[in-house]
This record gives sequence, C-alpha cells and structure tokens, in this order.
Amino acid sequence: MKFPQSYLFQLASLLLLLLVQTPTSQGQAINDQAQQQHCGEDSVPLDCEDIYDQGSETDGVYLIYPAGPNIPVPVYCDMTTDDGKWTVFQKRFNGSVSFFRGWSDYKLGFGRADGEYWLGLQNIHHLTLKQKYELRVDLEDFENNTAFAKYTDFSISPNAISAEEDGYTLHISGFTDGGAGDSLSYHNGQKFSTFDRDQDLYLQNCAALSSGAWWFKSCHFSNLNGFYLGGVHLSYANGINWFQWKGFYYSLKRSEMKIRRV
Repeated sequence: MKFPQSYLFQLASLLLLLLVQTPTSQGQAINDQAQQQHCGEDSVPLDCEDIYDQGSETDGVYLIYPAGPNIPVPVYCDMTTDDGKWTVFQKRFNGSVSFFRGWSDYKLGFGRADGEYWLGLQNIHHLTLKQKYELRVDLEDFENNTAFAKYTDFSISPNAISAEEDGYTLHISGFTDGGAGDSLSYHNGQKFSTFDRDQDLYLQNCAALSSGAWWFKSCHFSNLNGFYLGGVHLSYANGINWFQWKGFYYSLKRSEMKIRRV
C-alpha cells in the first residue's frame, strides 16, 4: 500500500513532536517528585520548637524526626517552662524504668515518652548536628524543692565523622545557675560510658561503679542516670546524684534534661 506524501509528512512531524516532548515530560515528573520529597522533609518537625511553631503549645508527647522524614521518634515537649519549646531527652520521676542499661539501649533510646525515658544518643546527636541548642537540667528532691542549671551551648560529637566512634562526646559551656550549681562542666569533653563500654579516664569502670551511664571522667559530679534510690542513701555516688546541689548521698526524685534552639 502506498501512502500519500502529505500523510507521511504529518506522521513524521508527529513522531518528532513525541520524541521532543517525552523527555521533557519525564523530567518534569522527576522534578515534581523531588519537590514533593523536599517539601516532605521541610514539613516534618525536627524538634519541639517546630511542634510549637506548627501551633501545638501544650505539654505532651509529639513525634519529631531528627534522623529524617521516614523515622518518627516520640518525645515529650515541655511547652511551659521558661517560655517552653524544650525537647526533653531524659526524664525520670518515679523509678518505673531501669536506667542501668548497656550501650545499645543508650545509643538508640528506651522507655516511653509519656513516662520515664532516654531519647537516645544518636537522636540527640542528630538534633545538635542540625541546630544550635542550649541545655536545661531541671531537678526536684523528695521535699518538693526544685532547682535547675542551664548551659548556653550543648552538643554531642558535633565535628565527628562517626558520632559513635567518637564516643558521643559531650560539648557543654555557658553555665547559668538556677540554684542547682554546676555539676556538668566537669564532664565537658568526655565520652559516654556504660557498664559494657568503658570510655572514662578512671582505672576502673565508672558506669559499673556508679550504677549508671554518663559522660564519666574520673568518675563524676553528676550521675542522673544512676539508680532511683528515693532520697538519702548510704551507698556512694550511685543514685540520681547532682553533687553541687545534694551531694553524693542523695538520690533525686525527678530529673529532666531538655534542649532548645538558640
């Protein structure tokens, strides 16, 4: 069968048009998908400040995404203390959760955000890698006395290629006294230690000796992950201790460690 020349010309023009438009359409589709993914990353909250900015101004449990848009992490947001927007990464108040745990638990986190919990060293590192934070430590004893300590600069292994290989090293500075005294600056520059990963400077394992997990040096002036011993105790420095406020023989009723952008 022989087609008219005009028909062949129209067919060739149509094929040429399709060849030109198809890559453009595919490229546009890819671009649209990338934009949607980018918007998704921007829309998920990194921390409790983002939660606050999205309109939630009530204390409670929310989902944040320190490691990216596909990994939600429940956290308690303190929206009232000192103008709020605090992301709480350590919370203790009744001894219902054991904090005498190994490296893996402290790396990944444990407990429940609506109770006692530890957010996880890796999550804390991700947060302080992406924003600059201040730290507030709130404390309460069994006589209902409260005190706090604030530090204007807090981060975990901010310059490390691998935070875990760096030991989740504590960087802390800029102390402000809220009645608790400074029991954390002594630990500045120290790696985190647990009973199964000894990274302190002492001859023995400080985490095992103090029944806790912390940025131990030789060994500590604070041990907020120690045993929940309910106030005065006879054992040395193995409770929820903050030396500058209550010494080594008093285990606190409540402790909260929380960070906020600066």
